[in-house]
Amino acid sequence: MRLRGRPFRTSAAVVAILLAAAAGALAQRLRGGGSGGFASAEVLPNPTYDGRFTFVRLRYGAPTVYVSQQVPWSHDYPTGEQHFMKILNELSYLNPRTDESSIFGLSDAELFKHPVAYLCEPGAWTMSDREADTFRQYLLKGGFLIVDDFRYFHWDNFETQMRRVLPEARFVALDESHPIFHAFFEIDSLDTIPNYYDQQYNFNGGRPIFRGIFEDNDPTKRLMVIVNYNTDISEYWEWSDTGFKPIDESNEAYKIGVNYIMYGMTH
Repeated sequence: MRLRGRPFRTSAAVVAILLAAAAGALAQRLRGGGSGGFASAEVLPNPTYDGRFTFVRLRYGAPTVYVSQQVPWSHDYPTGEQHFMKILNELSYLNPRTDESSIFGLSDAELFKHPVAYLCEPGAWTMSDREADTFRQYLLKGGFLIVDDFRYFHWDNFETQMRRVLPEARFVALDESHPIFHAFFEIDSLDTIPNYYDQQYNFNGGRPIFRGIFEDNDPTKRLMVIVNYNTDISEYWEWSDTGFKPIDESNEAYKIGVNYIMYGMTH
């Protein structure tokens, strides 16, 4: 990969940045401060909106006070987005919140103030008709959705729910030629993107699959939805300080995440 725009911000720098930014996070989670399977985590209050970029996680189902692995939409919360926003802050002038994030339901009016939203574990995703209608308006008005963290056998439910939002949606296979893979980092091959499930599942040869939904189903227009299928990019964000996965794989996960945010903010 090549980083364009700022020659002094090299990919090697990402390694140093993520190690510094993530220091101490494992100890926090072991004490019960994260959702990585050790304990439950308290749902923190959403920060007051002031125009600053904030990582937005979508909730489906009823609001909860605590989240854990038993609450699918909350996986990797809050450590994953905190690590990711620290990396984004070091690599860009976006000035995101690094210690606070927001959780919204799909029909929450506050969601319309935020151009990018993240949804995970869509194999368990359900929603009301009102949520589907409201979220359709969010996407059509310019919202950008990142879908992450689901195994190959979860596709049917995801597609079913997504067609309730966008009934005419066509899922398009993406390759490295799409502008989203060049929005900040130059991602010349998708083979470098890791698959967190490769030890458990060998679907598609253990490689992630990237699909998108375009405005008016026209691949020359705005990409409204990016789908990380058969992998879990945010898992690398959450555990990047632990050594559970090679550091170069965590770096690739951060790079593609940064590209997603940059694309969503500029299209």
